[in-house]
Amino acid sequence: MSLITLVEAKNYLRLDTDDDDTLVQSLLDAAERLAIDVSRLSDTEWALLDDTTKTTDPDGNLTGSEISAFRAVLKAAFFYTLGYLYEHREEADHKALTMTLRSILFSIREGRPRS
Repeated sequence: MSLITLVEAKNYLRLDTDDDDTLVQSLLDAAERLAIDVSRLSDTEWALLDDTTKTTDPDGNLTGSEISAFRAVLKAAFFYTLGYLYEHREEADHKALTMTLRSILFSIREGRPRS
């Protein structure tokens, strides 16, 4: 499952053809993994945020509004990273990308309750 579909990714990148679908899906997968790693989400936390049918945290660590806010931040990070990787697929500056992701994901990295 993913917070962003291939169709949404292609719309974000303004792609009208299916020619780059495999590349876009690959970059989307990489963008999601990188953002999840930078945000320091555990597998359990990611599973909760990735499942859009869940609006409450069964462990009680996050409120419904925090879950929604974190999903929105993650989607922004996924879109940013996807766009960056697509535009710079020949030669990307991964250090700069990581630093920007840290800024985008600050609320998740530092602001969430710790269990």
